[in-house]
Amino acid sequence: MKIISRYVLSELLQVFLVALTALTLFMLVIGLVKEAQQQGLGFLQIAALVPYVLPEAMRFAVPGTMLFAVASVFGRMSASNEITALKAAGITPMATIWPAMALAVVVSFVSVWLNDVAVSWGRDGVRRVIVGSVEEIIYGRLRQQRSYSTPQVSINVKGVDGKKLIRPTLSFQPGGSAAPVTVSAAEAELRADAAAGTLAITFRDGTLHVGDLKAVFPDTIERVVPLNTVSQKNIVSTSPSEIAMADFPKARAEQIARISQLEQESAAKTAMAILSGRMDQSVPAAVEPERQAVKQEKSRLKRIIMEPWRRWANGFSCLCFVLVGAPMAIRMRNADFLTSFFLCFLPILIIYYPVLMLGISRVKAGALPPSAVWMGNVLMMLWGLWLLRRVVRN
Repeated sequence: MKIISRYVLSELLQVFLVALTALTLFMLVIGLVKEAQQQGLGFLQIAALVPYVLPEAMRFAVPGTMLFAVASVFGRMSASNEITALKAAGITPMATIWPAMALAVVVSFVSVWLNDVAVSWGRDGVRRVIVGSVEEIIYGRLRQQRSYSTPQVSINVKGVDGKKLIRPTLSFQPGGSAAPVTVSAAEAELRADAAAGTLAITFRDGTLHVGDLKAVFPDTIERVVPLNTVSQKNIVSTSPSEIAMADFPKARAEQIARISQLEQESAAKTAMAILSGRMDQSVPAAVEPERQAVKQEKSRLKRIIMEPWRRWANGFSCLCFVLVGAPMAIRMRNADFLTSFFLCFLPILIIYYPVLMLGISRVKAGALPPSAVWMGNVLMMLWGLWLLRRVVRN
């Protein structure tokens, strides 16, 4: 039995590691090319992104390559009558499937860790690299396209000479009630300070418009804007999907406290209106902004509660895929690894992923408990156990 276990594990690991390396490199290149095109990155910035993009590529590659390894190995073993020979020797097919399941459990825990690292450390690292390189990114985009824009800042130039911008026009939308600012000049220069989180733009010989006011300056002026307004990546993300697993208890407690504070402020506002006799301010419509804020914060709380469940479900999809892929490959008896893989993957694609997305959407809407994100995994496990029973009995 130990010989069989070592043989199966050896075959699975060989296929799994080779396929994982190839698919990870492929997805890594796609991720880097996507970021390079969107952000206008240079070679040094792309190289700095590699360690941060790698976990993101691997977390998507691991479940698929686990299924590919199982479908390839068990499909070949079944087609070459190795499973039949074991049955004839009185050895149950489970002797070959148990090592695959044990490997899948280990890989599932690794996959959960990759999901956590990719969305917390990885995405934060990508953001820091891009924000830290915003000066080079802007210069590169201006050299190529003569324009660069974000929701708050727009820069247009006639040309770029080294570090000097020729005939630049900058439009800045501060947001809120502040007036928009537009600066047109003969030339300008950018200087980013990543430590301070600012970008300084020095203009020479131009015109400044602040709302309806206009001023002409023959010498130089400097405009300082936050880096997050000129970067297409925010410096800090508040999305629950990018919280580290270890920080979820703290994030949940903070979110509950925030909701409680908003509800208390809304109640206090209504109470003050009643006590002061301003009955028009005590109707529900008067506290509608506060109610909407509470609604948004409660929606975020649901996502914070759901996110750990989702990461564990995504990670243990590896075990689910093995439970389905191994018996299916044995029953199909097809030595062609690509055919075995696609025949095993097709029902997973049709059933697992739609059920997973349905569970996530309904949990976000508050219609189902957080554990509902495991519905796809449970269906795959039940189906896999049924297939295993058929394989063992036949």
